[in-house]
Amino acid sequence: MSARGTLPRRDFLRLGAAGAGGLLVAFTFPSRAVAGPSRAGLDAAAEAVELNAFIHVGTDDVVTLFIHKAEMGQGTVTSLAMLLAEELECDWSAIRTEFPGVDPKYGRSQGVYGSSSIRGSWNPLREAGAEARERLIAAAAARWNVAPSACRAERGAVINTVSGARLRYGALADAAAALPGPSNPRLKDPSQFELIGTPVPRLDTPAKVDGTAAFGIDTRVPDLRYAVIARCPVFGGRLARVDDARARQVQDVLDVVTVSTGVAVVARNTWAAMQGRQALEITWDEGRYAGNTSDSLRRMFTDLTATPGDEARAEGDALAAIASATDARRVEAIYDVPYLAHAPMEPLNCTADVRADRCEVWASTQGQSAAESAAMRVTSLPRERVTIHTLYMGGGFGRRAGSDYVGEAVEISKAIGAPVKLTWSREDDTQHDTYRPASVVRFSGAIDEDGWPAAVHARAACPSFRGPRPGVDRTAVEGLANMPYGLPHLRVEYHNPDAGVPVSYWRSVGYSQNVFFTESFLDELIAAGGRDPLEARRRLLAHEPRLLRALDVAARAAGWGTPLPDGHGRGLAVSDNIGSFTAQVAEVSVDRDRVVVHRVTCAVDCGQVVNPAIVAQQIRSGIVYGLSAALKGAITLTGGRVNETSFGNYDVIRMPEAPVVDVHVVPSRENPGGIGEASTPGIAPAVANALFAATGFRARRLPIRLPATS
Repeated sequence: MSARGTLPRRDFLRLGAAGAGGLLVAFTFPSRAVAGPSRAGLDAAAEAVELNAFIHVGTDDVVTLFIHKAEMGQGTVTSLAMLLAEELECDWSAIRTEFPGVDPKYGRSQGVYGSSSIRGSWNPLREAGAEARERLIAAAAARWNVAPSACRAERGAVINTVSGARLRYGALADAAAALPGPSNPRLKDPSQFELIGTPVPRLDTPAKVDGTAAFGIDTRVPDLRYAVIARCPVFGGRLARVDDARARQVQDVLDVVTVSTGVAVVARNTWAAMQGRQALEITWDEGRYAGNTSDSLRRMFTDLTATPGDEARAEGDALAAIASATDARRVEAIYDVPYLAHAPMEPLNCTADVRADRCEVWASTQGQSAAESAAMRVTSLPRERVTIHTLYMGGGFGRRAGSDYVGEAVEISKAIGAPVKLTWSREDDTQHDTYRPASVVRFSGAIDEDGWPAAVHARAACPSFRGPRPGVDRTAVEGLANMPYGLPHLRVEYHNPDAGVPVSYWRSVGYSQNVFFTESFLDELIAAGGRDPLEARRRLLAHEPRLLRALDVAARAAGWGTPLPDGHGRGLAVSDNIGSFTAQVAEVSVDRDRVVVHRVTCAVDCGQVVNPAIVAQQIRSGIVYGLSAALKGAITLTGGRVNETSFGNYDVIRMPEAPVVDVHVVPSRENPGGIGEASTPGIAPAVANALFAATGFRARRLPIRLPATS
């Protein structure tokens, strides 16, 4: 069984046009728009159909799924194949997957982000499988001269229910390909699922174990050069002068070229390129952000929140409700979080081969369309002359949705006229990331006369993904402006500070910081009213049945309200991002100056589950990723420069520190929600609230630092 490989779409179509045997089923994914010119040279019949992905049923009984998503460890390859195989009634052991090339017909933006792979593929892939199944049944019925209703599909074959005769899919594929597809193929009722909902082993595991899975960093092409880039250490700075004489004298260095982001050193191997980069003598124009420090940015953000901002949400009259509350019923607090790096285990890399009439790119990318656009921009080539080869990713977390590293590789290849692999070192990756933004929120709130939370006013200062421009960036306030609680009075305001630090999507995006803010401050209000955190949340979530159900499951499984060892505390948090509903209970204690997280109980309602084993894997992964941010992660600046360089000073949770994570999937027949980012937002506030329960210390800044004791 194999789940790897790439095949450019135009080559696949040529293969079909040349008469390769089998059944080709075209189907489309829903997209907001189809943009861009058609690819030149495509077969006319194929061009007449709006294609986004293909199913190939070969005469050898092999079923190949060509899909426009990418795999970065989240299990997409396996889960999408399960959707196809369930409706197709094929032999699971005969499933193969391939990554096709990029085409505008796949949608305006082809890639993997927002935990949308399963959500966007749930119906289209099942419909494609059902269409292929019904075509195969019709072909068998015609051969036996019986009605299709006298036939059924099972494990890669069609069975005549009257005579018991049996025909394999491979023997029917050619005939099925000549038949028209049904206009409305019948989909299975979930009660009929045999594959969906089962913990099928991942298709990509064998290739990743034996080393045959192809990641971007594994790419080798003939006549390949290797490159690294020296970039200005201050964001927004630019090259003033470079003396490359000493760099060119380093053994195996072949060339030094100036690119838009700095100076590239090209060599026969990456080590020589790195040595050549160290020998460069560069003067930088550091620009207007050279004086930035973490403290100065925090002060700027905090000062902004002392003034009115753009209105992001207004329910009731929070300002009046808070102003009229007595001091005993009013709570004020300022919360803040730092910039965070993505830090995937496979550093950024890209191989590009630019010629006069074409450009090929091999990349571990979440954003195939963004990679294609970057190549087109740098080369000025039309879309049909650019080929993107999608490869496995050693982690992404949002960073690989960008295309900066792709554009750099294409620039270098264009300059030297040869294929080149650009590799970012770990230090490059940490100090030149597009970061999760730092953020400050100033809260005020009030409880009613019975001690229930009644009003919240929040002013946020968070750099926008769109840059410093007027208006509310909904991504920056998601999880804050749309908090799920039924509060009588809620007002959220937003400031967009110009901090000069590049920011982008980080696992769970705005929810990653804003759920920490909202869930922690809500706990402050609950504590001020003397109410139980579970009881108060249940009251405020009465209108959110799926989130309330997840909360009840998590609380019950964690033993909420039962005795704990001395010095231990439990804390709650909920989140409803990416179409899924999660609740977490953390159990923590303090060992001298260290927060110890003993156990995390997470309940998730993610709708219909495709593969429960993958759901559990992603919930645990998201919790550990978020826990690293809660207890360790911080990108800090001095003189406009990032201080952190690698895992030595940008640490993550190690195996001995990881808690036990119990995952409870809430049964649901709703359409699937996302899962890769579902559990990341809730872990930091669950830990912070548990720490308060254990010690009385309220953590309002991440990463959590305990107060000094004398």
